[in-house]
Amino acid sequence: MNRREFSQGLTLLALSPALPSIAQPPLPPRVNATRLRKRLEDLSVFGRPAGGTFADGVSRVGFSDADIQGRTWLQSEIHSIGLEPKIDAAGNISALRPGTIPGKKPILFGSHIDSVRGGGNFDGDVGSMSSIEVMATLMEKGVKTRHPLEYVVWAAEESNYGSGLHGSRMAAGLIESDEFDRVQGGVSKREAIKRIGGDASRIAEARRAPGSFHAYLELHIEQGGKLDRARIPIGVVEGIVTIDDYDVHVRGFANHAGTTPMAERRDALVAASQIVLAVNSIAKGESGAQVGTVGQMSIKPNAPNVVPGDVELTVEFRDLDGAKVARLGVAFKERCAEIATATNTDIDVVFTSRHEGARATPTIQAAIEKAAAGLELKAMRLPSGAGHDAQAIATLGPMGMIFVPSVDGISHSPRELSRWNEIAQGADVLMSTILELDTRDSLG
Repeated sequence: MNRREFSQGLTLLALSPALPSIAQPPLPPRVNATRLRKRLEDLSVFGRPAGGTFADGVSRVGFSDADIQGRTWLQSEIHSIGLEPKIDAAGNISALRPGTIPGKKPILFGSHIDSVRGGGNFDGDVGSMSSIEVMATLMEKGVKTRHPLEYVVWAAEESNYGSGLHGSRMAAGLIESDEFDRVQGGVSKREAIKRIGGDASRIAEARRAPGSFHAYLELHIEQGGKLDRARIPIGVVEGIVTIDDYDVHVRGFANHAGTTPMAERRDALVAASQIVLAVNSIAKGESGAQVGTVGQMSIKPNAPNVVPGDVELTVEFRDLDGAKVARLGVAFKERCAEIATATNTDIDVVFTSRHEGARATPTIQAAIEKAAAGLELKAMRLPSGAGHDAQAIATLGPMGMIFVPSVDGISHSPRELSRWNEIAQGADVLMSTILELDTRDSLG
């Protein structure tokens, strides 16, 4: 090409219309990971062992002094992002950000901040602190939503006064008989609710009507090892297992360990030991992911030279299939009757409670997967073997859960751990899912 041809080419290029630019999709907003970590560390102070560090875990049992201190701190954090915290009659804490379209139902999201005794700093806390961070990020970035957004921290999710999921069950109207009159540590549940700002006499005011919200989302640590082993950062929960609980009382006869012949013994602990093995055998007796556990046992008189005469133990079965859980319970009771005959003991099996499982809403599962893909994060579907507030709230409307990995599958332990970057990724997926659901008028 000579100089003249080159010059003519430049002239034609200058006179030609500009090519249209290709619009790039906006990048999903991201949370402030440093601030999220700080809130988790700040919350860990309440219930930390004396002289301990974050790594030593926490005992912030629902309704305790540590729980009350943590709740007070949380309300100040809600104030700090420009929202007004409210406490309902059950003790649940919430804060509402209005939407732009009148009449739209709110999108609920949150978790809990109470812990088991000797627990870790991630169970419940990750979801609760990520949710307030999501709210703060959206407000800082001026991101408006069509639906109102409601941040909620459910009170006393862990087992307390004989039952778990206190705040979410109250919201769903799943109140157990004589629940408020139960006594624990010399304090009735009615009094305990008052300690956290609730009022059992007005508990109906904490009830949420079925269909009163657009969707409920809960971010949580997996509390198992599937995501960690697979090196996948996001879990899309398929559903939450049904849990059936039983109290078992074995009555034998306490007698001198040196003078009572083996053939004449009515050893309650021998019978109880066979019950423990039976639970294990029944849970393993058919294919599937079902589990059975004896988690607590007391022995009387519990002396080294006395044949045990009385044993009490707890038994539970869990599975995503509620019918299977019931079937395992039938097999268990039949086996207990056989053990009673063989050991010459009396065995009472009392069914104490069922926490119904809940399936996640398919459209919310798909929205979570879309959000993860938009953030270039791998995701996998999996069931939840642990109970969550989401299963109570699912009785009222659409529900979805997001899991982040638990290192080595450890939970309910001071060694409970989730990686900081994966926590932030989970919070990002939560935020993107909320924004995706906000675009939809129906999740049916």
